[in-house]
Amino acid sequence: MSSIPTYFEGFSEWLVSVVFYAVPVAGVKINLIVVWLAAAMIFFTFKLRFLNVRGFRLAIDVLRGKHKEADAPGEMSHFQALSTALSGTVGLGNIAGVAIAVAMGGPGALFWMVIIALFAMSLKFSEVLLAVKYRATLPNGRLSGGPMWTLRNGLAARGMPRIGKIMGGIYAVFALLAFIQTIQVNQSYAQVQTVLGLSDGMLPALIYGLVLSAVVAAVLLGGVKSIASVTSRLVPVMCLFYLFGIAAILILNITDIPSAIALIVERAFVAEAVVGGAVGAFIAGMRRAAFSNEAGVGTAAIVHAVSKTREPASEGFVALLEPFIDTVIICTATGLALVVSGVWDGGLTDIAMTSAAFATVSSWFPIILAFAVCLFAISTILAVGYYGLQVSAYLFGSTPLRNRLYLVYFCGTLPIGALVDVSTVVNYTDSFFFLLSIPNIIGLYIMSDEIRKDANKYFVSKTSPLQETKPSD
Repeated sequence: MSSIPTYFEGFSEWLVSVVFYAVPVAGVKINLIVVWLAAAMIFFTFKLRFLNVRGFRLAIDVLRGKHKEADAPGEMSHFQALSTALSGTVGLGNIAGVAIAVAMGGPGALFWMVIIALFAMSLKFSEVLLAVKYRATLPNGRLSGGPMWTLRNGLAARGMPRIGKIMGGIYAVFALLAFIQTIQVNQSYAQVQTVLGLSDGMLPALIYGLVLSAVVAAVLLGGVKSIASVTSRLVPVMCLFYLFGIAAILILNITDIPSAIALIVERAFVAEAVVGGAVGAFIAGMRRAAFSNEAGVGTAAIVHAVSKTREPASEGFVALLEPFIDTVIICTATGLALVVSGVWDGGLTDIAMTSAAFATVSSWFPIILAFAVCLFAISTILAVGYYGLQVSAYLFGSTPLRNRLYLVYFCGTLPIGALVDVSTVVNYTDSFFFLLSIPNIIGLYIMSDEIRKDANKYFVSKTSPLQETKPSD
């Protein structure tokens, strides 16, 4: 058993050195893959003429049912799709991920996480619009979508069927590896271990991983409706529960909030070594923001693709709310709590930092965090398990036997997360998540004109007093 964590650690170290290859620029090492993802966020924000700002009100209207379509095809409502997608993004990326960003790049990383999230809204809109537009109906009558289908069907529509199949296949293979949810298990166990005072031995970690696997498998076997039912109830509760704890920290240190904000902005630009520190803060913020809101990675588009709608752009508007809720609101609140409580420079590197912030309120407050962490971990694993089933169906077809075989693989890998150290799971997760962005974003660039046309058409039809449908390119 001990050889598995050792092999996993060695593989993760090699993988991160390849994916995050850096080139020196003015004495500062720049990760090319980070630039790749940041450039796409900026491109689509300008391509869509800041639709993330112009369309924010429309997104709220669509979510609350103002433009509901009667008898629209699909398997989830807009709210259920958003809740399931948020359950995959509003997770430990908001708790441990923010702490890891601060440990890597200082408080300035929080500033860049927020800025990145605002630009990420346009990229999220784009990939979801295409996922709904190019979703497929499987032989069993179920809908399936996501970047693999977007690449396959979207490029085929442009006379590039072979390239579309190859790129869709590459995305799907990367996804099967990226969806191993070791970081959720790792960080939730770390907090449970702290609260319960468990030993550092392998047995408690293995038992925790196996129990979590059993809980997840029980829900996933119930299918998409079971997952949607659980996540649509779990996400609002866990967010409110977690934000209650964060609010207590902020209220206790309310007079320090202005100085904390000033420190975050200052460190975003000057940090430890002027340019080097600012770039380091940006890269740290970018890595954690990408894992937190997943814009450009395309994973959330898999669940949005089965929403009940005939208008692909409608789900795109709902989806652009994700980075705002996930990163701008929840990650910002977490980051402020870490800074105002003073734990950010105490040498802690992961969820232990967040736990220390909770402990400044009361010695029993980390118990609240442990409860929230377990809910976050379960909800995220459920959402990603659903994503994996869709990818498996794309590669191997969807039958009861094949779906169960995939779930054995998916749930069987969960205990590994409790057995390895945090740097290993962060390197593994970040690497494959950023690899997913390569084929996904290439496809988005190729279809960018189509995205803008469809976005403008829907936006004008729902916001013009005359209900015009002519696109305003």
